[in-house]
Amino acid sequence: MNDVAKITELLQPYLNNDHFYVVEVKVAGARGGKLKVTLLLDSDEGITIEECASISRQLGNQLEEMEFFGEAPFTLEVSSPGVDFPLTQARQFRRNISRTLSLTQLDGKTLKGKLESVTDEQIVLDVEAVKRSKTKQKAEQAAGLQPQPEGPTPFRFDQIKQATVEISFK
Repeated sequence: MNDVAKITELLQPYLNNDHFYVVEVKVAGARGGKLKVTLLLDSDEGITIEECASISRQLGNQLEEMEFFGEAPFTLEVSSPGVDFPLTQARQFRRNISRTLSLTQLDGKTLKGKLESVTDEQIVLDVEAVKRSKTKQKAEQAAGLQPQPEGPTPFRFDQIKQATVEISFK
């Protein structure tokens, strides 16, 4: 088991029976030198600075007591992923229903649309129509390219390379 998996396992008691969930765990640096451990946590209602600080203190003390990294100094940073962090889990998508997403498919095509629904296997995105000239539409048809989907379109999680919330100041 690697350090990330071990830290994720040690973190479980501090997640309040799955109230919080792990978005990402990173360990940067080389053993023997200064290490940086970054934990991104979230919940269906969000996570406060105080909750992050509490988890950081508890887990940090535990890592020090067990000499997890031996004598190597480490920094532990616990925070929420932030609005610009890619969505990676169904729980994150559910929190963002009715918001506009930018979705990149595995083939590299990027679409924008309003997130309509989420299941454990897929999302439904109401894809915005992209204005293309008739010349471009004909060229795509002639090349045998699939037209970009429009309207409510399902996407399985395994078809999504990256999805981020589009920030709007309207």
